[in-house]
Amino acid sequence: MLGGSRGPYSGAVDRGRKGRSGRLKGRALDDGALDDVRRLLGEAPRRRDLLIEHLHKLQDEFGGLTSAHLKALSHEMRLSEAEVFEVASFYHHFDIVKDGTDLPPLTIRVCDSLSCMMAGAEQLIAELETQADPREVRIVRAACQGRCAEAPAAQVGRNEIGHATADGLLAAASAGETAPRPVEGKDLAAYRADGGYRLLEECLKGSRKPEELIATLSDAGLRGLGGAGFPAGRKWEIVRSFAGPRLMTINGDEGEPGTFKDRLFLEQDPHRMLEGALIAAWAVGAERIYLYMRDEYPGVLEVLRRELEVLAATGLTDHAPIELRRGAGAYICGEESAMLESIEGKRGLPRHRPPYIAEKGLFGRPTLNHNIETLFWIRDIIEHGAERFAGHGKDDHSGLRSFSVSGRVRTPGVAILPTGSTIHEIIEACGGMAEGHRLAGFLPGGASGGIFPASMADLPMDFGTFEPHGGFIGSHAVVILSDKDDMRAVALNLLRFFKHESCGQCTPCRVGTEKMVAMLEQGDWDESRLGDLEQVMRDASICGLGQAASNPVRSVLNFFARTSAT
Repeated sequence: MLGGSRGPYSGAVDRGRKGRSGRLKGRALDDGALDDVRRLLGEAPRRRDLLIEHLHKLQDEFGGLTSAHLKALSHEMRLSEAEVFEVASFYHHFDIVKDGTDLPPLTIRVCDSLSCMMAGAEQLIAELETQADPREVRIVRAACQGRCAEAPAAQVGRNEIGHATADGLLAAASAGETAPRPVEGKDLAAYRADGGYRLLEECLKGSRKPEELIATLSDAGLRGLGGAGFPAGRKWEIVRSFAGPRLMTINGDEGEPGTFKDRLFLEQDPHRMLEGALIAAWAVGAERIYLYMRDEYPGVLEVLRRELEVLAATGLTDHAPIELRRGAGAYICGEESAMLESIEGKRGLPRHRPPYIAEKGLFGRPTLNHNIETLFWIRDIIEHGAERFAGHGKDDHSGLRSFSVSGRVRTPGVAILPTGSTIHEIIEACGGMAEGHRLAGFLPGGASGGIFPASMADLPMDFGTFEPHGGFIGSHAVVILSDKDDMRAVALNLLRFFKHESCGQCTPCRVGTEKMVAMLEQGDWDESRLGDLEQVMRDASICGLGQAASNPVRSVLNFFARTSAT
């Protein structure tokens, strides 16, 4: 039983409030559960913004969240039970366990997003459900795990496994191979031996000026590479224009299906990103940095915990201490304001704008937010000059871009190429098309960026290229599709993802994605009805999820109507 041999009510102490009838209201507080919570939280502050971190401690220890533990946590943190429950139930990686029931001791999460579907995820799930003992192993469908180049991907407990097979996953489960496996990239000593943190030290000593750095980044054309593409130098200027105290956040929640570039950067050279973050915080006067990392990257989380502790001991983070926050499985938290809500210990619901987070962000303070790859390039640009970075681009495009490439290519992976490269050039960098496949289409920017035909594979891959055609490059997540792929099945997979990941805050997105999935599952591709639904979702959804969710369907209707007809 979760929580040991105690039942959820054993040793309970009546501390509920009495109503007018004299009856106790609410669930009795379980002393054993309260002891569990206090033991796991230790000396950690009981602040509201740490609620998700504390929920993780309970989930990791007991494999799920019982009602008794949730009540004990709400008591310990002086929060209402409703607040704690609504947060715990919002995130996919928290398992709320009904009283008197037990979850199997181990969970295997299998990615069923597009790249993994193309690599046989459905068959893998079916085999696991047939072969696994449901008393010992729970099989769960999961959204993109960021291992698209190794599809199909899965996690046995916290152990990430690529090119997964049923036999291999069950063997790992049987052998108890469930812990995270950190990838050993450059540690602090190796990074400093290669000149790391010299630039930061120059900044802290006053040898560099914020205005100088801002001008260099602007001249280099560095943009936000999490998807929005906002000029980095301009963002620093805006945040600096608002009165402090200021904060900084790092968005490591790359949940867009097909995206895995940030994971590779963090596995190979995490301090390059961290130095970029510390320089950015210095430049805008941010007094603290919050690094929000997706829970699907347990190996990266382990590396960051270790390296941040070592880095803090050097004093290099004194001007802006870095606090690592762990996501809990919610794609919507890739949206910057939803991420801030999550860091504050709440459900990841996007905020209405204005005000924008540069003016009123985390804890109501002006906040600079960047993604991993944007910060990764800062040291190179400042050390070597704007012209060198900008000169890598093709034609009138500036800089380098990291493309996460999966699907029907010989060697999927991250391709770092000049900005403005074409899909044909990206495929060539990945060894060409997979054997027996002919290019038929591609996703330039993950699930929300649209699906485009092979006839558009010579367009330059950059911000602004696909917007006139109903899509965008976003996070540069490229999924290559072939003549053997059913474009309607591709669109349905992507819409199911959006339905699953809608935060539910606004009706057009919540109901719209559900209705669109139902229509596609029934084979109803009536363009007029789909168009009406699409328009409502675009016009009335609060954030980009609902506004862009219909892009795959619109793309199929516009570009693949004949080839996808059934």
